[in-house]
Amino acid sequence: MNTRMDENKMSILDERGFPEGWIEQLRLLLGDTLPDFLRAVKAGAPLRGIRVRRGATPPLEARERIPWGLDAFYLPLDSEAGARPAHEAGAYYIQEPSAMTAAAALHPLPGERVLDLCAAPGGKSTQLAAMMAGKGTLVCNEPVPNRAQVLSRNLERMGVKNAVAVCALPEELSPRWPEFFDKILVDAPCSGEGMFRRHPETREEWTTASPAGCAGRQAHILHHAAMMLRPGGRLAYSTCTFNATENEGVIEAFLKEHPDFHLVPFSLPGLPGCDGMLRVWPHLVKGEGHFAALLQKDGDAQKKQAVSSLPAPGKQEISLTQAFLQEHIDEKVYPNAIFAGKVCAVPEELPPLKGVRVLRLGLQLGEVKGKIFLPDHALALACPSLRAVPFTEDQARLYQAGQVLPVDESLRGFYTPTLNGLNLGWGKASEGQLKNHYPKGLRKV
Repeated sequence: MNTRMDENKMSILDERGFPEGWIEQLRLLLGDTLPDFLRAVKAGAPLRGIRVRRGATPPLEARERIPWGLDAFYLPLDSEAGARPAHEAGAYYIQEPSAMTAAAALHPLPGERVLDLCAAPGGKSTQLAAMMAGKGTLVCNEPVPNRAQVLSRNLERMGVKNAVAVCALPEELSPRWPEFFDKILVDAPCSGEGMFRRHPETREEWTTASPAGCAGRQAHILHHAAMMLRPGGRLAYSTCTFNATENEGVIEAFLKEHPDFHLVPFSLPGLPGCDGMLRVWPHLVKGEGHFAALLQKDGDAQKKQAVSSLPAPGKQEISLTQAFLQEHIDEKVYPNAIFAGKVCAVPEELPPLKGVRVLRLGLQLGEVKGKIFLPDHALALACPSLRAVPFTEDQARLYQAGQVLPVDESLRGFYTPTLNGLNLGWGKASEGQLKNHYPKGLRKV
């Protein structure tokens, strides 16, 4: 959620192509290294990265590892990995390398309750999910509705099973979820100075008022995040900007107003250790600009009891769902909730969801129509298949465009077309053809 503050006027750029007043605020931070930094931002090539789903095959061009990222690699600028069928099947998530630092510092463990408070488009959420390995509860919130839809879609694409996607303001969530989470990530909306190299057009949107305006909103979000963290829990704060106002300034002000928090020193592979606040400078590290801080709440309280109650599937819904799962899915999945007409498998420890707009609830398994179970696209992307039909990359493109493809005439019923062992979706085989069940809204025309 690194959106910049809306400004009433465009910035005036100086002779070097940077916003007026921007360089002066960095001079105190960088001293004699300022020229090196400016050269890196003005003339250096931006960095791309990719996180590969466990068990998936990295693109051939992704060779050099990003040391602080789980299954992460640098990606050449001219790579077309995002346009390949494997991307839509959730083989990998394209993410800027330094943006991986905050989730790595938070380091969630399987079984924990984790909140990503400003989550869209989902890069850090899916990174947290990979670390949790499908165990525990991951709540991903995005207050902007259209961005929340993108977040939900990326959770589905990456096969995340234990996430709840919601759309709410932080102040709407904190009274409902006091001290519920073990770990919270706040990737705060910021002035976006770290994107000046990757997206030069953003320089025109920055003004001297941007940092202070963003800092006010960041403090507000952090305050409500603190209310939702249990004593003993940890909170990671991050921005993709350089100025001290939105980084050290926000953290220092937060610590004064919240004396029950303290900084936690941490170190990540390939990066210098820190006292709890880490800066990634593009002239020193292979990544764009980023800031991450790690804090802990004093105390050691037990988890609050999960009290959320959801409508349960009926006997017929459970029976039909389980019969399909046993025949098609090579993994134990238990249907335990109904959400938006879909049978779902949801985490056991959910926060109260009454009054909260929920977009995605755990793993959507499918829906029952009459005496027929129709599997959901999310189920195919999340779980290994017992009835797979291997496709070539060309066939996968045709499938993702919605076309009907030929299969062996002996096949009957639902199958998952696969690419390099990764499920693409569902198809229903009959008379030598695979009827396409790839969602129409996702089809590549």
